[in-house]
Amino acid sequence: MLLLVIWLSVGAAVLIAGAELLVRGASRLALAFGISPLVVGLTVVAFGTSAPELAVTVGASYAGQPDLALGNIVGSNIFNLLLVLGASAAVAPLIVQHQLVRLDVPLMIGVSLVMAGMSLDGRIDRIDGGFLFSGIIAYISFLIWQSRREPAAVQAEYEHAVEEKAPSRTRVPANLVLMLAGLGMLVLGARWLVAAASGIAQSLGVSELVIGLTIIAGGTSLPEVATSVIASLRGERDIAVGNVIGSNIFNLLVVLGLGSLVAPNGIPVPPGALTFDIPVMIAASIGILPIFFSNFMIARWEGFMLVGYYVAYTVFLVLEAAEHPALHEFGIAMRYFVFPLTAVTLAVVMVRGIRRARRNRPIEP
Repeated sequence: MLLLVIWLSVGAAVLIAGAELLVRGASRLALAFGISPLVVGLTVVAFGTSAPELAVTVGASYAGQPDLALGNIVGSNIFNLLLVLGASAAVAPLIVQHQLVRLDVPLMIGVSLVMAGMSLDGRIDRIDGGFLFSGIIAYISFLIWQSRREPAAVQAEYEHAVEEKAPSRTRVPANLVLMLAGLGMLVLGARWLVAAASGIAQSLGVSELVIGLTIIAGGTSLPEVATSVIASLRGERDIAVGNVIGSNIFNLLVVLGLGSLVAPNGIPVPPGALTFDIPVMIAASIGILPIFFSNFMIARWEGFMLVGYYVAYTVFLVLEAAEHPALHEFGIAMRYFVFPLTAVTLAVVMVRGIRRARRNRPIEP
């Protein structure tokens, strides 16, 4: 068991280091060929943090371990929305850009609902995967078009986040080597991580889905944690929030899309994921929208609330896996006290935010 934990840790470390090299090499190449830092930040950096999820999901799908693949995607999205976004807001209140409320968050909710609809037959097949993957092309095209209209302040913020000057094209071979090395480390780290996680699941007698939802999801989401929390400390509000939303969209469109295309018979959806974990992911996606209407800011107390929900979700998974007798009472407390109280709180926050926005709206001549 100790050896499996060591391999799991080593695999996660190699995976994250590979993602860092891949993003750095790709960012420098894009800048060398005249692509703006804003576009690099919106695409290469934001999506690069999801490279570990992509490597693990594709590897698990190809290896015939679909529960790990699906658990990694759903668990990572829940982890990002509740823990990463919550921790970032707990560090410093996050001001949310209006575009996120108008476009990106509704898009994330819509894609989550589409994914849930595809899962109703118990499988996300290759046709579903192709449909999901085609959506990322339209999304990236829109981001590039939208980036040309961003003000100078936002462009400067993304340029600071990329932290790279446009390098000389003579450095192209070196950056290609960085990308190839990062890609190789991603593949190797994903293989070790999946193998160790499968072994741990067998040793503990729990399902691979639970391991994917917790250990693998947390491990592959570490780049999102680092990116968003550091961006929050620096006051880069668009990077901190946009990284989470962009990564979740990438997970559903690209990671799940490619995973189901690579899997011989698509990715089967276990009944437990269909009735609990996927609804939790959708609820978390919808639940953050009222928070964004609170003066377009995620306050510290709201961040702590999101973190608390992730702790509660993890406790539920642990109690369920252990078949602990306290599971029934815990479920009742969440269902009849915590959830209704949160719904009322979010409704009040949203109404106040809408009223405040209307009061502050300029009077048109």
